[in-house]
Amino acid sequence: MARGRSVADVTIPEDVLRYYERGGESERLLTGGGALELVRTRDVLRRLLPASPSRIADVGGAFGVHARWLAEDGHEVHVVDPVPLHVEHAARLPGVTAGLGDARRLPLADASHDVVLLLGPLYHLLDRADRITAWREAARVVRPGGLVAAATISRFAGLHDGLRRPGLADPGAHDMIERSVRTGEHVPRAGEPWFTEAYFHLPGEPVEEAREAGLAAPAEFAVEGVAWMLPDAEIDAALADPVRRDHLLWTLRETEREPSLLGASSHLLTAATRPRS
Repeated sequence: MARGRSVADVTIPEDVLRYYERGGESERLLTGGGALELVRTRDVLRRLLPASPSRIADVGGAFGVHARWLAEDGHEVHVVDPVPLHVEHAARLPGVTAGLGDARRLPLADASHDVVLLLGPLYHLLDRADRITAWREAARVVRPGGLVAAATISRFAGLHDGLRRPGLADPGAHDMIERSVRTGEHVPRAGEPWFTEAYFHLPGEPVEEAREAGLAAPAEFAVEGVAWMLPDAEIDAALADPVRRDHLLWTLRETEREPSLLGASSHLLTAATRPRS
């Protein structure tokens, strides 16, 4: 893992912090595959969340893209993020509060929230022990019977992304991709514009982590399914047309729990609950 930088008692790998300080998360989910990720994450979560108003900790919430719609739905949302730029922007959203923090050491009280979302932190915890710690912190903060939902990147996302992005078809990128498929560790080559260092999960792996952290009944959902491999313009056109959008969402819901197709999705969402006793 790259050398880290400490920010307000939060240690972040230097490369990861620099990546997010560019501000790209403010626009990543607005078009193409990113927009599909946002729409489908919202689609799945709205079926899992308790009725509003509920207290939601959005851990790793970045600029508050999810916090915005959660607050508009009537929930009380607090963003915890290790990047000062993210916290500054999220805190400006109506109905949202925000503060600096690390998913492995949440500055939140025991059983203080109805829901804890980890829609990003597990991406950047390459060590399994750190990921289990983040899951356990979420389990500590959520009330008994409450929901913990975590996003992970699919083990094969980089491999499949090569079908869409010419740069990843360059044989020079093959070593990077092969390492991510073999070990789950995505480590970009220095000076090149790939996603920052991250861990890519195999299907089923987040479920095992959630169980080890003491959470119950974990269920895994494919977020974008196979649709993320469509050209971005096709995705945008489908999301803009109400009929095509409904058909797209129906298709993805039909296969979101199918084990044989989970690895084809770019992202997975794992949902579990804290046992009541």
